[in-house]
Amino acid sequence: MSSELPVHQENPDHREGMDSTIDSGVFQRLVHDSARKQTSGKASYVDDMPEPYGLLHIYVAMSEVAHADLVRLDLAAVRKAAGVASVLAAADVPGDNDFGHAHCGDDRVFAEGKVEFAGQALFCVAADSIESAHDAAKLAVVDYAERPAVITIDDAMRAGSFLGEPLRLTKGNADRALAAAPHRLQGSITTGAQEHFYLEPQVSMAIPGEDGDVHIYCATQDTTAVQHLVARVLGKSANRVTVEVRRMGGGFGGKETAPTQFAAIAALVATKTGRPAKICLDRDADMLMTGKRHEFRFDYDVGFDGQGRLAGGDFKVAARCGYSLDQSIPVLQRGIYHLDNAYFLGDVTITGYPCKTNTCSSGAFRGFGSPQPTVAIERVMDEIALYLGLEPLAVRKANIYDSSDRNVTHYDWKIEDNILPRILEELEASSDYRRRRQAVKDFNGENPWIKKGIALMPLKYGVGFTARFLNQAGALIHVYQDGSVHLNHGGTEMGQGLFVKVAQIVAEELQVDITRIKISSTTTEKVPNTSPTAASTGTDLNGAAAQIAARTIKGRLMDFAAEHYNVSKEYINFHGGLVTIGNRDITFEELVGEAYLGLVSLSATGFYKNPSIKVDPVTLKGRPYHYNAYGGAVVEVAIDTLTGESKVLRIDILHDAGRSLNPAIDMGQLEGGFLQGIGWLTCEELYWDDAGRLKTHAPSTYKIPACSDRPADMRMQLVDWSENHEDVVFRSKAIGEPPFNLAVSTFNAITDAVASVADYRLCPRLDTPATPERILMAVEEIRDRLSGLER
Repeated sequence: MSSELPVHQENPDHREGMDSTIDSGVFQRLVHDSARKQTSGKASYVDDMPEPYGLLHIYVAMSEVAHADLVRLDLAAVRKAAGVASVLAAADVPGDNDFGHAHCGDDRVFAEGKVEFAGQALFCVAADSIESAHDAAKLAVVDYAERPAVITIDDAMRAGSFLGEPLRLTKGNADRALAAAPHRLQGSITTGAQEHFYLEPQVSMAIPGEDGDVHIYCATQDTTAVQHLVARVLGKSANRVTVEVRRMGGGFGGKETAPTQFAAIAALVATKTGRPAKICLDRDADMLMTGKRHEFRFDYDVGFDGQGRLAGGDFKVAARCGYSLDQSIPVLQRGIYHLDNAYFLGDVTITGYPCKTNTCSSGAFRGFGSPQPTVAIERVMDEIALYLGLEPLAVRKANIYDSSDRNVTHYDWKIEDNILPRILEELEASSDYRRRRQAVKDFNGENPWIKKGIALMPLKYGVGFTARFLNQAGALIHVYQDGSVHLNHGGTEMGQGLFVKVAQIVAEELQVDITRIKISSTTTEKVPNTSPTAASTGTDLNGAAAQIAARTIKGRLMDFAAEHYNVSKEYINFHGGLVTIGNRDITFEELVGEAYLGLVSLSATGFYKNPSIKVDPVTLKGRPYHYNAYGGAVVEVAIDTLTGESKVLRIDILHDAGRSLNPAIDMGQLEGGFLQGIGWLTCEELYWDDAGRLKTHAPSTYKIPACSDRPADMRMQLVDWSENHEDVVFRSKAIGEPPFNLAVSTFNAITDAVASVADYRLCPRLDTPATPERILMAVEEIRDRLSGLER
C-alpha cells in the first residue's frame, strides 16, 4: 500500500474571503498541464522544435587535461573542413568571455590561456550537421603544458586551495561548552557528489533577428540570467536578447547556471553567421562539462549529556566547488544553516571551506547545500545514541527544537512555527515504529548474514532564497473579450507542476474554470528581471505575483459592475464561472465583454516581494528563510553482509506542505524527491581518476535509481492539519526540495543495519553513497573494531 493520496477536507476558513471554490481552483487534485503530452510524446522541447531553414549545428571541443597552460590552439584545418560555417574560440567573443553568475570572470565561455578541468570548452564548430562539426573538431591542434592538478577535498585542504576566504559562524562559546560537556565525540563523514541526469540535456537554439538582436530558445531555470549574461558575452544591451522556454525535461538545479554557457555559444554563432544555430549536448558531453552536487566533508567535535542532548560543537565543513565560484558560496552558506536539520545545536563554531579543485564547477542541485549537512548531523545523532546505548529516536527527540529556550537556531532565528513534535508523534504511531524496531532487532539476532535496519528522522527545511534580492517575482495576465485568460509569469516549468499550480491560483481568484486559462511560455519579453525557479520558491513567488495581477483585474471588474449596475461592491460576488451582481447572475464572459465596451483595462501585471529575509553577510546571522517546512520519514532496509547489497523494504512519510494547492502534484514531488535522494545516498557514484578525468560520464557507468529501486511498500501522507502562517498564497508550503532531505533516513537505516553487526556497540564508518562496496567495507571494518574491543 502506499502512495494513495490523502483526503483533504475543504475548509472555507482558508479561502481568504472567497465565497466558493471551483472544481479546478486551489486545493484540487489536478493533473499536470503537460502530463498527457509528455506521456504520449507530444510535448515539445527545444530539440523537438521544427528546425529553421539554414540551421547550424554546434559541437563544442573540450580539454582533455585537468590543469594546464594552453600553449597552442591551431584551428586552421577545422575552419577549412567540409560543411563548416563558423569556428569560434575565446578571441572571437565580442564582449566578455565570461558566462558566470558570480560575475567574477572565472567561468570562461571558451578557455583562454589555460584550462582548469578536463571537459572545459576550448572552441566550437558550427556546421550543416552535427556529424560534420564533430569530425572537423578532430582536426584541431592543441598543445598543453600540464600543471599539477588539485582534484579532491583533501588535496585542496592540504594546498590551501580555496575560492575566497572560509566562512565562519559562531554562537556562544563552543570551546567552553565542549570542555564542560559530560561526553564528547569526534568524527568525520563525507557525502558524495551527484549528477543531475535530467532526461533533456543542455540545449539552446538561437534565431538571429533584425539589427543584431537574437531570440534564444533555451532549457533554463533562469531566463533572466541567460538574457543578461548572453548580452554581456555578445557585448550588447539586455533588450537585444530574448530568452524563451516552454518546458524543460528536468532541471533539479542543473539548468540554473550551466545553460548560460551553451545559450551564449549558440547566440555567438547566430549573430556572427546570421543563421539559426542550435547546440544540444549528448549525454557524455553533458556529464563531462556541467556541474554536479557539491561533495562535502564534515569534521565534527561534539559535547553532550547522558541523555544525548547536545551542549555544543565545533564543525569544519569543506565543499568541493570545482574550478570556479558558480553557486558555491550560497551553497556553502546553506550548508552551514542546515547543519542543525531539526536540532538545537547549543554553542557552536562552524567553519566552511570553499575548496577550489580542477574539476567541473559544482553548482545548484535540489536541496542546494542542505542534504549534505543533514547527513552529517544525523550521523552525529546516531553516533551519540550508539555511544550511550540509547534508542536513536530518543536522542533525536531530546535534541529537536521545542517551545522552551531551545528554539533559536545557531544563526539566531527564533523558530515559532514548530510542528515537529506533533508530526513525530503521529508518524511514530502510524508507522508502528516501536514494534517494528523490536522486530528488526529480533530478526538480526536470528540471521547472521542478512541484517535489517530502521530509522525515523525529523526534518526542518528553510524555504526561500538567502540572497534577499531574489525573493521577488512578476506576472502578466490578459483577459480577452471572450473571457479567456492568458497567463504568463517568470517561473519555469521543469516537470514540477508549477504552471498548473499558478493557473489554479488564477482560476480561484477569478472563479473561472482552469480550461479558460492559457499557460504560456516563460519569456523575458513579457516578464522582466525574474528570479530563477529554484529554492522551492516557484509557487510562493510567481503564484503570489499572479494572484496580485488577477486581483487587480477582478477589482477593476467589480468597480465597473458596481457603477454599471448601480450596486454596492459588497453585493458583487464571483463564484463558479458566474458573477452575482445584486439580485442578478451573469457569466464571467458577459461581464468581461461589458467591461471591454466600458473602456476597462483587462490586462495587469503583478509584482510580489518578500522582505522578511535578511542576513548579516559577515556573521551569517539573521533570518535566511521565509518559513520552515517540516516532515518525518521512517525507512526500513535490509543489507547483505556478504555482498554489501542493500534494499529498501518500506517507507513511511508524513510531510508538511501547508494547505496543499494541488495534492496530486505535491504527492508526486514527495515521492520523486525522496527517490532521487535515495539514489544520491545509495547508488549514484561519481569518480574522478588521479588525473582529474571523470570516468562515470554515461548511463553505463553511472547508476540512477530504477523503477525496481522503489520499494513496493511506500506509505506517504501530507499533513492535513497544517497551514502556513506566513504571507504565502492560500497558506501553502513549498514541496520541491524538502522531500529530498527526508531520504537521509535511508542512510540512517543502512547505518543502523551495519551497526547491528557489532550488536549496536559501535558506529559504522560509512560515507555516502552507501554503495555495496562501501557497505561491505563498513561491515568488515566494524567487525575488526569489535574484535579489538573483545580482545
